[in-house]
Order: sequence, then structure tokens, then C-alpha cells
Amino acid sequence: MITTLVGKTFLKAYNQKYNKDYSAKEFFEKEYFELFFNHSKYMQWVTNSPFVQMKKGQKPHLLSYEERLEKLDNLHSKIDDETPDASFAIGFPASEDKDFASTSGLVSDIEIDTNNEEVYLSWIGGGLGIGVAGGYNILINDESITLETFEGWKYYRRYLNDPVLDKLRGNQINSWNGQWLTYKLGSKYNQGFTFLDLEQIQVFKVDKYLAEVNTINWSNLYFSLSNKFPEKTFNAYIYSLGQTNKTIGFIPIYLKEGKKLKDVFKKLYQTESPFEMKEFQSLFGMHIKRACELGNIGLHALRPESLKKYMEENRNISFSKEEEKLKEQIFIYQSYKTWLTAMISKNKEELLDYTSDLAKLILRYRSSAKGTTGTNFINKELFAAKSKKAFIESLTDMIPVLDNNDLIELKKLKDEVHLMTNEEFGYFSTLLKFDYAFEEKQS
Repeated sequence: MITTLVGKTFLKAYNQKYNKDYSAKEFFEKEYFELFFNHSKYMQWVTNSPFVQMKKGQKPHLLSYEERLEKLDNLHSKIDDETPDASFAIGFPASEDKDFASTSGLVSDIEIDTNNEEVYLSWIGGGLGIGVAGGYNILINDESITLETFEGWKYYRRYLNDPVLDKLRGNQINSWNGQWLTYKLGSKYNQGFTFLDLEQIQVFKVDKYLAEVNTINWSNLYFSLSNKFPEKTFNAYIYSLGQTNKTIGFIPIYLKEGKKLKDVFKKLYQTESPFEMKEFQSLFGMHIKRACELGNIGLHALRPESLKKYMEENRNISFSKEEEKLKEQIFIYQSYKTWLTAMISKNKEELLDYTSDLAKLILRYRSSAKGTTGTNFINKELFAAKSKKAFIESLTDMIPVLDNNDLIELKKLKDEVHLMTNEEFGYFSTLLKFDYAFEEKQS
């Protein structure tokens, strides 16, 4: 099981870093149990496990020290005496065949010998799962990432035990792992951070009655990983464990594409500082499940979620007159432009950015055309063109209105469009619409 493999990778790295020689069982007893379960608030809730099976009258937050040790002994007994199943081995199949469909993943009819150490490792690996929005966890079998994740456990435990934070709920270790890694590996990490610092960057959601860990967008995690490992590719396992288990499988994560987006933004706007903001990073990335359907997580998967409707429908973005709303809309426009430009330029040596100049040309055409003829033509024919052929035919209709300099630019545009692939044309035509709306707002 992948949880066992990741647990094994971590334990080897942990023993080397801290000069220990723990077996999986020893680490579980001395470190994992002490952090996760030997407190009034658990860090992890494993359905049907000995830690959540209560005798009559027992409640997890009211257990005594002796009662918690009894539950640890119950786990040891199950591991020693029973065939591993999902109730006490994380990520393993359910104990009954009829339950496989809803509570098991990667079930095989091949008999696999499992020793006790592997079961303890599965707990460790399960605790290292990185939660992201959409209800999924990510496991990355890498020493440095597992160690970074482990370093964050002590902070979550500290906050759960803080009497001032009595409203903070437990059992969110995977969500915490996602937030912790995103912050720790990001460009704004401050070693002296406080709970208030984390609340201000929305690691936590706090209201009158409850405090909890927000689940991070996968794109935020992605950009932090790309900040730390700009050239790496990780083969990640993406899954969800609960009443119903979901297994997406192994998905490559190409982190160099994050650097590409930053480079494109910097060339377009002479800065990459917005990529230090969680709010801007979260504009990128389709739903995690849709992203995985592409077969890998890279530039395609980073497409801003709300961009899809503009690519599939004949509609354009609009800009508000209100200053605060306009600022937000410009950020969204810049995220669209960055991704579309990266997609158009991905197989080219030079960054292709000429749509702003072309948008200005189209505005000059509109000004020169009679009445509403220009506006109707631009919106209903030029921007509505679904193919290169239809687009070029529309360009031809603009010739009688333009002067010589614009005609030269129009000829260059026609040549560029002709050489584009159909995929590139889709990105180009959408970007041209956006730049037209932006230039119109500036005029």
C-alpha cells in the first residue's frame, strides 16, 4: 500500500536526521501516538479504528490517560492477531468483500504478505497525507517533503492544546499538512510566525463558535512546491479515505510549469510579486479531479477555473467602475492573460505577446467604422469566429476602413493566425477578446 511505502520513506529519513534507530512500532508509540492520540483532542480520526471505538459512556475528549493507553493496546492486539484491514491499517481494503466497492481502493486478488511493521508504517504514511480543496489528499514519496510535513505536526498539536484556542477542532491533520507545506515552502515563510499570522493568511477560519483549518487550494500548494523544487517532477498518489474511498491514482506533478507561469508574468508585467499572494495563486487551477483527468498536473491543469466559460461561450470579461472591484478584476484578467500567453508560447523560443497592440488596432477600426457597425462586427463576427478560416475572413472585412500602417499589422496578424495550431488559435482568440476589453476600459 502507498501509505506503507511513504511511511517507510519517512521513517528512514527521520532516523537519519535525528540519529535514531526506531522501528515503525517504536516510532508509532513514542512519537505518533503521543502527538496524535494521547490528548483530549485527536489530530486524526480513523473510522472504525480502536482509537474511535468507545465503550458505553466514553467520549474521546473525556478519556483518561489510562483509557487512551488501553486503546493503544487494542490497536497492538489487532495488529498482532488479525489480518490487516481498513479499520486498523490505513489505506488497506475493508475486511468484508461486500464493502470493497465503497471503502477500499486498489484491491487485488493477489495475496500480499503484510507484516506488523508495515501496518504501523501505514499509519505514519496516512498521517503524512496532504489535504487539498475538493476532498482529496496527496501523498508524495519524497524524503524532504515527508520531513517538512512531520515538522508541522508539532505546531498543530500545540494549537490544539492551547486553552486560548479551545474552539479549534481536531482531526484535521491532512488539511493542516496542506496549509503547513504551502506556508513553510512558500516565499513568505517567517520562522517566528504566530497563530494570528496564520489566521491573517487564512490558514485558519475563526468565528464566534468554532475555529478550524481551512483546506488549501491545490494551486497554492503547487506554487509553494515549485518555489522549493523548481525543476522537479513528483509522482503523487491522489486519494480520499472516508465512509466512501476515492482513488484517483498516481499523477505526475510538473513543478517547472509553475516557474514558467511566473516567468511569463514577469515578462508581461515586469514583476512576479503577485505570485507571493495566496489570493492570486488560487486564481489558477481547475478542480483537482478535472486536473487529474488530464493525466498530469502541469500547465494545462493550471488553467484558471473561471476561464473555461469565456473560451467556450461568445462572451467577454467586463471591468467595474468601482476601484476595489476593478482591482480584483484586473488581477483576474492578468491571471487569464498569463496562462493564455504561456499556452500560446509553450513550444516557442520567444514569448508571444502582441494581442494588446492588436486590441488597440481593433479599437481604431471601431472608431473609424460608421455608427454601431464596428461594434456589431467585432462582437458578432470577429470575436465569435470559431475557426482560423472564419477569423481570417473577418479580418478581410476590416481592410477598407484601416489606414496603411494598420493594414501592415493586419497582414502580420493574418500570417500569425495562419501558422497557429487549432489549439493555439483558441487561446489566442480568447486572449485577444480580453485585451480588447481591457484596452477599451483604459481608453
